[in-house]
Amino acid sequence: MSPQTPDGTDFETRVLTLPPRKHPTGVEAPSISLRVIDEGEGPAVVLSHGFPELAYSWRHQIRALVDAGFRVIAPDQRGYGGSDAPEEIEAYDIHHLTGDLVGLLDVLGIERAVFAGHDWGGLVVWALPHLHAERTAGVIGVNTPYLPRAPMNPLQMLRALAQGDDERIYILWFQKPGVAEGVLDAQVRQCFERLMRGSIDPESPEARALREGGDMNPFRNLDAAPTLGEPILTEAQLGVYVDAFAKRGFFGPVSWYRNMERNWETAPSVGTGGLTLPCLMVTAEWDPVLTPAMAAGMPAQCADLETHQIDACGHWTQQEKPEELNRILVDWLTRRFL
Repeated sequence: MSPQTPDGTDFETRVLTLPPRKHPTGVEAPSISLRVIDEGEGPAVVLSHGFPELAYSWRHQIRALVDAGFRVIAPDQRGYGGSDAPEEIEAYDIHHLTGDLVGLLDVLGIERAVFAGHDWGGLVVWALPHLHAERTAGVIGVNTPYLPRAPMNPLQMLRALAQGDDERIYILWFQKPGVAEGVLDAQVRQCFERLMRGSIDPESPEARALREGGDMNPFRNLDAAPTLGEPILTEAQLGVYVDAFAKRGFFGPVSWYRNMERNWETAPSVGTGGLTLPCLMVTAEWDPVLTPAMAAGMPAQCADLETHQIDACGHWTQQEKPEELNRILVDWLTRRFL
C-alpha cells in the first residue's frame, strides 16, 4: 500500500514481521510486526523516531536521502502507529528496541546500516554500537547526544531532583502504568497541538518564565500548558499524528520511559564510550530539552565525530528545519558512505 501523505510525498509502506530473537539478557523476544517505509537503493540508513512521533516525522529526510543514493528504512517503532504494541512493559526495553532495528536488517537482507535517531530514537541508536556493533556502520544523533552512563539509577537521580513532587517531572509521572496514558489518550489532539511547535529564543521573557516555574511536566494538564512558538504542522499533517495515536494510544510510547531503570541495570556497557565508528551529531540551538551543551563531552567518547549545530531550531528538528538538516545529513553520509 502506498498512501499519499498530506504534504504530497508518496512513500511505500509495508508491514514486516520480525522473527523471535533471544536478547543478551537471555529473554526470548516473540515475533513482532512493524510498519516500515522502505525506499531507494544504496547503503542503508535506518531512521529511528522519538516520542511521541512516527516514521512520518522523517518525511522530509526520506526523499532527500533516497535522491542522494541511499536506501532509507523508517519504521513506526514498537508501540507506535501501524506497528504492534505488546502489552508487557518489559517489551519496550533497550534490548527489544535495538533488536527491532537489527531485526529489520535481517528481514531485508542487509548486513550493516547507518542508524540515525532523534529524541528517544537517538538513545536507541547510540546504544547500537555497544549492543550490536557488528551491524552498525555509523550513528547519527539528531538533537540527542551520546550520553555517558549515569553514575546511579537514573530514576533515583530524577527523584532527588523532584524533591518529593514526582508529578512535576514528566518522566517520573510516566512511571505508574495507566496514569499518563489515561490522560493522553483522552486528549490526543491537544497533545500534538501543544507539543508540535517551534521553539523560541531561550533568553526571551516567555522562555525564562517557563524555566523559572520549575514544572517539567506539560502532559498532566495540557489545557494549561503554554503555547509558545508557532505551529510547525499543517492541519493535514497534524491529522496524521492525531489519527495514529487515537487508534494506538500512548501505552507503548510511554512504556519506553518505564524501562529506564531496567536499561541501566541490564545494559551496563551503554554510555561507556570508546566509540570508533563514524559518528555525526546535529544539535539544535533552541532545543529546551536536549540542549547543545549536552553534547559537549562527546569528543572524548567518540573518536570519529563530526558535529554541526542548526541555529534558531527547537526540538522537532526534522520538521522545523528540514532543509538545513538534510544538507548536513546528505553531505556527511555522501562523504563517509558512498
